[in-house]
Amino acid sequence: MKFLLDTHLLLWAAGEPARLSKSARRLIAESANDLLFSAASFWEIALKRALGRHDFHADPRVLRRALLDNGYAELPIGSDHAIAIESLPPLHNDPFDRILVAQAIVEGITLLTVDPLVAQYSGPIRRV
Repeated sequence: MKFLLDTHLLLWAAGEPARLSKSARRLIAESANDLLFSAASFWEIALKRALGRHDFHADPRVLRRALLDNGYAELPIGSDHAIAIESLPPLHNDPFDRILVAQAIVEGITLLTVDPLVAQYSGPIRRV
């Protein structure tokens, strides 16, 4: 299966794996699964790191390289993803999470998230 990881899962998988649930660890470790990260997650990390958020201390350049070196694929943001946001119900105001949801829907891949609000969207979303 193809899985798009939300930003927190990416950060935890790379730097704090003990924070991952058993389910998340199992899905990430399964070699048959294709793991993707969104350019939106790196936009979020760079922005929040620049603002001094302690939970976004990872260097995005180092994290991106490590993910690519470990077999993750990058999912760029396309205009079709941005347009799909318009049809999402207003369940969540975070623009980064909303683009991840839109990407999962447009691409037909499952978004893995730890966020209970994000998990309320209909579509290929799984809370782990």
